[in-house]
Amino acid sequence: MPGLLYSFAFFLQLVHIGYGDLSYSIPEEMKPGSVIGNIARDLGLSVEKLSARKARIDSELNRKRYCDIKINNGDLIVAERIDREALCGEKASCLIKSEIILEAPLELHRIVLQIHDINDNPPLFAKDEIKIEINELAVKGSRFRLLEAHDQDIGQNALQSYELQMNSYLELRTQSKKDGGMFAELVLVKELDREEEQQLRLLVSALDGGIPKRTGTATVHVTVLDANDNSPVFNQAVYEAVIPENAPLDTVVIKVTASDADAGLNGDVTYEISRISEGGRRVFALNHTTGEIKVIGHLDFEEESVYEMRVDAKDGYGLSSDSKVIIELSDVNDNPPGISMKSMNNPIPENVSPGTEVGIINVQDRDFEINGQVRCSIQQGVPFKLVSSIKNYYSLVTTGQLDRELVTDYNITITATDEGSPPLSSSKTVQLSVADINDNPPVFEEQSYSAYVSENNKPGSTLCSVTARDPDWRQNGTVIYSLLPGEVNGAPVSSYLSVNGDTGVIHAVRSFDYEQFRSFKVHVMARDNGSPPLSSNVSVSVFISDVNDNSPQILYPAPEGSSFMTELVPKAAHGGSLVSKVIAVDADSGQNAWLSYHIVKSTDPGLFSIGLHSGEIRTQRDISESDSMKQNLIVSVKDNGQPSLSATCAMYLLISDNLAEVPELKDISYDEKNSKLTSYLIIALVSVSTFFLTFIIIILGVRFCRRRKPRLLFDGAVAIPSAYLPPNYADVDGTGTLRSTYNYDAYLTTGSRTSDFKFVSSYNDNTLPADQTLKKSPSDFDKMFSMSDESPKVGRIFIVFK
Repeated sequence: MPGLLYSFAFFLQLVHIGYGDLSYSIPEEMKPGSVIGNIARDLGLSVEKLSARKARIDSELNRKRYCDIKINNGDLIVAERIDREALCGEKASCLIKSEIILEAPLELHRIVLQIHDINDNPPLFAKDEIKIEINELAVKGSRFRLLEAHDQDIGQNALQSYELQMNSYLELRTQSKKDGGMFAELVLVKELDREEEQQLRLLVSALDGGIPKRTGTATVHVTVLDANDNSPVFNQAVYEAVIPENAPLDTVVIKVTASDADAGLNGDVTYEISRISEGGRRVFALNHTTGEIKVIGHLDFEEESVYEMRVDAKDGYGLSSDSKVIIELSDVNDNPPGISMKSMNNPIPENVSPGTEVGIINVQDRDFEINGQVRCSIQQGVPFKLVSSIKNYYSLVTTGQLDRELVTDYNITITATDEGSPPLSSSKTVQLSVADINDNPPVFEEQSYSAYVSENNKPGSTLCSVTARDPDWRQNGTVIYSLLPGEVNGAPVSSYLSVNGDTGVIHAVRSFDYEQFRSFKVHVMARDNGSPPLSSNVSVSVFISDVNDNSPQILYPAPEGSSFMTELVPKAAHGGSLVSKVIAVDADSGQNAWLSYHIVKSTDPGLFSIGLHSGEIRTQRDISESDSMKQNLIVSVKDNGQPSLSATCAMYLLISDNLAEVPELKDISYDEKNSKLTSYLIIALVSVSTFFLTFIIIILGVRFCRRRKPRLLFDGAVAIPSAYLPPNYADVDGTGTLRSTYNYDAYLTTGSRTSDFKFVSSYNDNTLPADQTLKKSPSDFDKMFSMSDESPKVGRIFIVFK
């Protein structure tokens, strides 16, 4: 027999009761973990799909979950102990309803477990001892009702029969009730004689129909009394009452009434509850005298909506009768809706398209009918909405484009309101984070940058700083700076500048020279660390400012030591006559290249002056006979920088009208370092030669006067060889170089036969522009010397190169 019972317990039958609904039939008290069925097979899904779609059991709000799913094989198993009697009481049909949720797409399948009763409860009497009083005058056939035994099982497993211990006076008979129940009565088969037998103790047994059978016993204590031949009689066989679930304590639910035709003690009726559930015993109480049933505990329609009980009425000598009392609770809207998140994708990427499902919400209300109907909504101003899907499930979907840089988190308040009167509502706030996507390139704070640096800067010095902002998050917003490849003056840009990849600070790699280049432009790239990375560029212009780091360079006369140069000044020169010009340049620019000329030392301080900015040497007065023939000038050229830099040169002038008067120049060069003896020898040599030179000059002057009017050496009478003028300094005004408005003639001195420079050129009417002076060949100069009829002109400059 036990084998047959367990075979029945594990017999499962699958019944499809509608689209998406599954029904299983199982016995109660199955062990947790027992297999009920296979969900994957019954739904036509593979185990992999069942797992991928996050299959799960969702029971009703605040209810126990009696079954669960094993994802690895799709089996539906028992999760909690199932007691049919605790769940359904005496109901013939006991159903447990659950729901299985599948995602992507969202599906809902209802699971109905039909719980079969097993014979796990024996019949029980309300009391272990049943007291019955029988009048000794009772005749044969008198009936005395026993307390009814109750079996929580149903059907065949419920109470089926009673048995009484063998005796001579009483036998047991069963009777059926109008409501379908049964009760037992003791029937007197032999008159009692109180003097012979005052008390009887008999064992009564209640048996159910299960396999194996279960039995409950009680002791029947029979007391023999004098005559009491009327039992109490209720005025109703069944009492019914309906009260709201929020009825306060001490509320009178119903009053039962029974009457007894006997008088005196035999007619006094008392009331007693003979059968009631444990839940009913906690919330209801019976007044034994008045028969009033009152509320003594908290009523909850959602926990138990109907209570049944048996009330016995007894007279003073033990005669009794009973009646059924049915109390129903009416639902009150006392439960606000419950909101639960069944699924949530958090965080969500900011580039999700509108209409994307980000969460599943379930809303339930424990109340019934209209009190349990719920409306769900979310607050305005968020790019989300609720879409009703199935039953009480809602999908939370996006309605617009998300941007993490504008809003990083959303606090979404979901409100559920039922249809009761008055309506109840509840709210739940869900925090939803937006995940960053690398959708913003770095942006520089300025459209372009400029850096200013003085030349001769130290390598590694800071020039400027560039800054780019990226509103993205973490690595997507981390900015790295770098120089774009390029060239500056034919060299890689990296050989001039470097940029700190983290801070954007730009450093000089080398020292800059303003005279090489004055400005250049580079491009800096800002790149983030996203995948893929985004970048932007900006131009940085570097401007180099001049520093006074170049001394003036004297182009004419040549620096002392490289050549010896002497110029002739005619004796007839008047005050203000131009006799020579110092030509100098400065590689710097601006005020650093503004040159000024000063005579720092001269043989006769009052004879010559020099233009402060032109460098032109002029006579301050007329030449007199007493003036020394040799005039030595030391000229200083200064720039206007801070501090000022300078250079000096020596100018040798001979006052003479005839070449014959001039001694060998090579032997009379001015050298302050020579000894006095050398000076005396030179003076003597010049004196001896003066007479001869004077004679020659007079002859040449006479011949010259015959050919043309004599030219005095005034403005325009001094010629500077073009070899001293670089092409870039030909027409510079105000910087100390020779202006092109002057024309000069040049001749060799008598000592030119020992010089390395053997050609001369006339610079009067045939003076060439500065950019063409170096194009003449030595043969051009030789042709000029071959002209026999051309006599030397007065006021020529004799140049000798050592």
